[in-house]
Amino acid sequence: MEIRSQVLMVECADRPGMVHGITGVLLRAGVNIISNHEFVDLENGRFYMRTAFEGPSDPAALCLGVQAALPEGAAVSLHPPVPKRLVVLASREHHCLADLLVRNAYSELGAEIVAVVSNHDHLRSLAEKFGVPFHFAPHEGMSREDHDASVARIVASLGPDYLVLAKYMRLLGPAFVAAWPRRIINIHHSFLPAFTGARPYKQAFVRGVKVIGATAHFVTEQIDDGPIIVQQVIPVGHSHTAHDLAQAGRDVERAVLARALKLVLENRVFLCGNRTIIFD
Repeated sequence: MEIRSQVLMVECADRPGMVHGITGVLLRAGVNIISNHEFVDLENGRFYMRTAFEGPSDPAALCLGVQAALPEGAAVSLHPPVPKRLVVLASREHHCLADLLVRNAYSELGAEIVAVVSNHDHLRSLAEKFGVPFHFAPHEGMSREDHDASVARIVASLGPDYLVLAKYMRLLGPAFVAAWPRRIINIHHSFLPAFTGARPYKQAFVRGVKVIGATAHFVTEQIDDGPIIVQQVIPVGHSHTAHDLAQAGRDVERAVLARALKLVLENRVFLCGNRTIIFD
C-alpha cells in the first residue's frame, strides 16, 4: 500500500491527450508521481485513471487544475493517505469478522474498524477481545424497515466511510442501501443463485460440485446483484464432505473479503455501470 501517497482518481469522456494533460498539471504542481494506471472503455468511450503521487500540494487547486484539463462533466477526486473508518455488520458466523479483527489489530487493513453491529449477541465477546465496540441491534418482533432504521441510527452515530457485511444475514432495504451508495461491501458464497436458501454447502455436496468460491461485491437494491470486486474459486472433489466444503468455503470467503477491502481502501476501484474497473 502506498502509505504516504495521495491518490488522484479521474473518470471522464475519452479524447486524445488525456494522460499528458493530467500529468502535466501534476508536474507543474511540483509533485512526484509514484504510479500511474489508465484504461479506456472503448465500448462506452470512457477514460479512467488512477495516479499515486507524493509531495506537498493544494488539494483544491490541484483538482481544479486537473478538471480544467479534462472534458466537461469529468469526475475528479483526490484521496489523502488517511485510514478509512469501517463499521462491520455481522450475525452469527464468526470467520470473516474474526479475520478482519485480526488484520485490524495488526494494522493490516489500511483502515480502522470503529465498531461491530449485529442482530445477534453471539459475537460480542469476539469483538470485545480485540477492543472493538459491539452494538447489539436485535431484530425479533420488528419489521425489516424498523430494524434497518435501528441499525442506521447506530451506524450514523459512528461516522464510517464504509460498511462491511461480514456474513450479515439480514436483507437491507432500499432506503438503507440508498443512504450508503457505493459504500457497502458484501461477501457471499459463489453458489448463488444455483444454491440459494439454507445449507448451500449441503446442496453443493449433493450435486457433486467441482469448484467452490466466493464473491465480494458492492451492495445495491438488487439482492446480490451489485458490481463485483473480487471472485475466487478453488477445486474440490468427490472426497470432500459437506463439512469439508463449508470449511473450504469459509477460507475462500475470508481471503476474498480481505482482498476486496484492500482494493477499495487503496482507491483502486472505479464503478462502470454494474461493472468495476480495478487497477491492481
